[in-house]
Amino acid sequence: MTASKPASSQTLSRGLTALELVAEAETPLSISELSGRLGLHRSIVYRIVRTLEDHGLVVRNAAGDLELGARLAALARNVSHDLQSAALPELTAISNEFGMTAFLATLDGDEAVTLTSVEPRHAVAAVAQRPGTRHSITRGAPGRAIRSQLYPAEYAPASFETSHDEVITGLSAVAVPLSAPGQRPAALAVVYLTQPADVPAIGARLQKAAMAIVAELS
Repeated sequence: MTASKPASSQTLSRGLTALELVAEAETPLSISELSGRLGLHRSIVYRIVRTLEDHGLVVRNAAGDLELGARLAALARNVSHDLQSAALPELTAISNEFGMTAFLATLDGDEAVTLTSVEPRHAVAAVAQRPGTRHSITRGAPGRAIRSQLYPAEYAPASFETSHDEVITGLSAVAVPLSAPGQRPAALAVVYLTQPADVPAIGARLQKAAMAIVAELS
């Protein structure tokens, strides 16, 4: 006879899966949408969401839809802490220089997950890139910048990667690989509403920042 899976384990698994679905969604999810993706009754999903809200892992926007909560940033602080600390000044400078959201992503399984991000101080509108946001390393500029470190033979030498409408429609990104001693493959990137931009200048600036971070951690 096979032992049944403990109920507490199932509850935790459902909660973590719900959190992953909210993180992976291109737009905030309604309770109905989350219920459909989980394949669970709305009443069960409400209980899961309330628990996640109580811990600050998800929040509801003005429309009542679900987004990642700020508590995730606190939980992520000790993940690659030295790398985040070294990257933050560079991300801040890049974000304000180009008026774009700058962020650090790292490899997690076969996905690129955002560790930290900085929005520009004086931009009229900026793209939110919350810690915990993730997508496959086969999609988007940050994903490919990370993947190029795992499979260099598959990528032509390039100083930076670009993407348009790949992860979220209407958004573009520029990213460079970040390979720091003792750290998982990572990427420095900017994301912005698709518009004319000096991509070579952005790529060069990101590459300069990556070199500075590696030097600080070496």
